[in-house]
Formats: sequence, C-alpha cells, structure tokens
Amino acid sequence: MPKKASRLSHYDAEGKARMVDVSAKSRTLREAEASAFVLMAQNVLRALPENPKGDPLETARIAGIMAAKRTADLIPMCHPLPLSHIAVTLRVCENGVSIATKVKTTSETGVEMEALVAASVAALTVYDMCKALDKGIEIREVVLQRKSGGKSGDYRRSAKAGK
Repeated sequence: MPKKASRLSHYDAEGKARMVDVSAKSRTLREAEASAFVLMAQNVLRALPENPKGDPLETARIAGIMAAKRTADLIPMCHPLPLSHIAVTLRVCENGVSIATKVKTTSETGVEMEALVAASVAALTVYDMCKALDKGIEIREVVLQRKSGGKSGDYRRSAKAGK
C-alpha cells in the first residue's frame, strides 16, 4: 500500500507553487517504470512497416528517450536529474501499441515524471507518425507502474488500480 502524503509538497504555506528543496536528501538509487497504450485500427497497425515517414516504433522509442532527458524543461517543478538509464520498449498488440518505460538515477529525488513523460511522448510520436491514416487513434492509460527508492518508499501499481 503506498504511503499517503500529508500535504502536497509543491505548495508553500500560502498555497503558492514552489520547487521542493532536495538539498538535504541523500543521493540514492531511484527507479521508475511507466506505461501507455496507443489504440488504433487494424488498417493502421498493418501499415506500420510501410510508413513513409520511417519506422514509427523506432522513432517513438528515440523520442521517449529524448523526452525523459528533457522532463525538467517541460514540467515546471521537476528537478533536472542525471539519468543513468532510460529504456523505452514498444510492442505491437492486437489492437494497438503497448509502451513501457524504465528510468534510473542516483539522485536526491525520484524519476517518476521522467518515466511518465517518456511514455507520453512515445505515445504522442506514434500518433504523429500514423495520424495521416486515422485521426481517431487514442492514447490511453498513461500510468506509473512502479517506483523504488526515496523517502516515500516503493510503489507498485495493483492489477485492479484504475478499474
């Protein structure tokens, strides 16, 4: 069971947004995994190998890696982190593309946002590469699957979460 935060850390006593001071925290190994799903029609799935823009899955994999490295530029209160590992895996499924990300650091704060941004941007890239065939492609289920390290401890998404 995940620990509950007693308050939101990105707000000060007056309710103003703030960046959390992590200078007193220890540098420890921190990992996070996230996922996303891109729902698409069968004709779009069949056309993936012949995409005139290039390989949508490889392009999305690279975009996810690049996005994880730029998370602090995109999410206002995220700290820039030295990432030691980023993996983005895309798999064609019966009704779409499944995306899994894993990010690691040895730092004072976690990498949940980096894993989520990687999954989100990879999904958006699949959409971008395939939108000419179908504007109705859906990005679904962008979720944190697991995180470890840090003061808040470990988290693993339960099988029934979100249902």
